[in-house]
Amino acid sequence: QVHLVESGGGSVDAGGSLRLSCESPELPFSGRCMAWFRQVPGKERERVARTDIGGIRKDYSDSVKGRFTISKDIVKDILYLQMSDLKPEDTAMYYCAAGRQQWTAACPVDFSSYYWGQGTQVTVSS
Repeated sequence: QVHLVESGGGSVDAGGSLRLSCESPELPFSGRCMAWFRQVPGKERERVARTDIGGIRKDYSDSVKGRFTISKDIVKDILYLQMSDLKPEDTAMYYCAAGRQQWTAACPVDFSSYYWGQGTQVTVSS
């Protein structure tokens, strides 16, 4: 069984910063598409950032572009999401996702193609 463990969530004031981390005791992250999603109760899960199998190409949702940075420490095998200039609308449960397959030609789009963590809550107060 694969476990993805997120950490780093918390409560901050608007304009503040947080860094989320994701690691797994069982799953090597090398060669996998990795992503951060977020979800608010009653709404669909939204992908906020993604990195390809080489960790080179990075995509961001328009809502976080310029404020969030996804990165992967290939030595420690940890995925990060650095979040800056946080806004109340960033309040959500944040989930780490790792592609089930390694060395794919393209990152999958369906949720079932990823392993998921349990999530870490981020709350931003105005």
